[in-house]
Parts: sequence; C-alpha cells; structure tokens
Amino acid sequence: MSASPAEIRLEITPRARFDVIDINRRIADEHGDVLGAFPRALYFSYHTTAGYLEQALSTRLNGGKDGLQPYIEVFQTLFPAGADYRHDQMDLREELSAEQRIDEPRNADSHLAYIGSGLRSCVTYQNKPGAPVYFIDLDGVYEGKRRKRLTSVVGFREERKIARTTLEIPVSGHPIDSINLKDPKLGLLQSIDDLVKQHGVTRGRINVSLAANERQAGLTVNEYETLLMQHDLIEVLRDPLRFMAEKGRHMLSDPRAVPNRAIEYAKFDLVTVLNKLIDKLGMNESLVEKALARMMAVPADRFLRMKRSVSLLISDQQIVQGSYQSPILVQWKKSERQARTLEIALTEFR
Repeated sequence: MSASPAEIRLEITPRARFDVIDINRRIADEHGDVLGAFPRALYFSYHTTAGYLEQALSTRLNGGKDGLQPYIEVFQTLFPAGADYRHDQMDLREELSAEQRIDEPRNADSHLAYIGSGLRSCVTYQNKPGAPVYFIDLDGVYEGKRRKRLTSVVGFREERKIARTTLEIPVSGHPIDSINLKDPKLGLLQSIDDLVKQHGVTRGRINVSLAANERQAGLTVNEYETLLMQHDLIEVLRDPLRFMAEKGRHMLSDPRAVPNRAIEYAKFDLVTVLNKLIDKLGMNESLVEKALARMMAVPADRFLRMKRSVSLLISDQQIVQGSYQSPILVQWKKSERQARTLEIALTEFR
C-alpha cells in the first residue's frame, strides 16, 4: 500500500543575515529518511524574505551554495541595504505603534531581492536521494539577533488535478501598480477556501496563474506593506538601477557626479558583479551578453524573475500562510479593460 503524504515542519535559526540552509539535510538529521518513500516534495516558507528557488533554476546554478551565493549577490547589489527605501523610513509607517517602530526591521532591500531573484514561498521538487534543497534567507539576523524561521515540507507520490475556476480582478488605470490579492473585497482567498472545502482536499496545493492573454504583469507572494509595494517596488519598475546608483561606492567619493553619472557607475558596478557570477558558474559568452542586455533594459520586467503563477499550500483543508504573506499582482503596463483574469487550479497530494 502506498504511503500517505507526510508533512514535516522545521524551525530554523539562521547564522547570518544571508544564509543558505540545506533543508533535506536538516530533515534527515532530525527525522531520518521520512522523504525517501516519496518521489516528490513540496517546500513551503512562512516568510517574505526567506524562501526557495525553483528546482530548474537551482539546478542551472549548479545546485549548491557556490552557485546560489553569486546569483543572489546580483540582486543584493541591485537592492543594497541602507538605500532610501520608503519602507525603511519608520516615521512614515503609520500602521506601526511607537514601540513597533523601534523593533521593526529595516529590510526593504531583502524584500526586493526576494521578489527580483525569483525566490518563492512554495515550490515542488523531484525528490532525489541525497540531493540538497536550499532554504535561502536574506534577512536572518537583525541588529545582532538571529531570527526564528519556519518551513514545512510535504512528501507525496502523485498530484491529482481536482478543480479549476477563474476570477476577474479589477486593477487601476495606472500603468505601473501592485494589487493585494489578499484583500477580502477581491474574493480570491474566499474562492480558494470554497473550492478546498467543496472537494475536501486535506493536503495539496492551489496554483494561481495569470490567464494566457494577460501580458506585462506578474505574481509574487510577499508582504503587502503600502510603502514597499506602492513606492519602493514601483520605483524599481520605473528605474531598475535607482537604488543601486544611489548607494554606489563611486557616489561617496565624488558626490558632484551624482546627478549625471550615478546611473553609469551603477551599470559599471552591475557588470562587475555579473561577470563574477558568469565566471563562477562557467556560463558562456552569449549568456553573458543576454544577461547584461536584460539588466540594462527598462522596464525592470526584463530582468526581474517575477513569475506568472504562484502556489499556496493546502493542509488540513486550509490555506497555509505566514503572518505577513499576501499573494500580489504587479503590472507594469496598463490593462485597457482595467481587469486581469486569474486561473485557479486545485490539486490533491497522494
């Protein structure tokens, strides 16, 4: 008789602000070979600055820390810590109390690097014995304090399609905008909840994707904090190198060059970082040219690895979410009908 899906929940304590942790090794150390019976596994992060890369991308990066680190460094260079992010200006964060403003992490750079690099809260992997699966944390230590992280892993044998539906999401007439899909008025989470309960799915996942005819838009799961999503992310979509140029090391040595030359310095620095990545991964020259072309292009959708779909874990007939997680729709070109069509698919693990 086939084994039922197995779910494991782990608590993680990162060692540094940027940390890469082999979750499969942690599971083996703490629970033994519980995943060995399953050909596939789902990995879920409860956080908005820590998650997983899709298996195909992780494999392209040589599947190890030596490949992952230089890749992430590209996006940490694009979004440096300490730049002029609205999210990090605590005096503007009206939703926070005075006490909360003292402890709230200034981590807009980690949120933007998470979105830009294609980190995801929920991924599925083909389970390969002994192969690592890395939990990547971009904000694991704040002011010397190591943060507590949670991740869930579900081993399963097969994934069966159960139901599909569509939902129209109204969007603004602005060409660049972000929409919090967790907003009850939009009905997404209620539609998912109804679908899950109707079919009695105990463990599975929901895939939310843009319809095939939707263009110049993407989906992510992150914190929908107004300043982060309506200001900082919008600035990136308008001017991809802005924050990097602002924090560029050349600016500090020659402040007079900022108005006219900061963006050129940023491009130079970015090329240097990309070349390090290329050398580390042994990528060929044509790929270098393509990568550079994308990084230098505007708008930012040319290089941000924002996806057309996101997945949500279903456990015990409920949507699993971290405290600050929201599915978010981002558009960088106006929708003429001021609406976007989402396709929702429910699957069950067996």
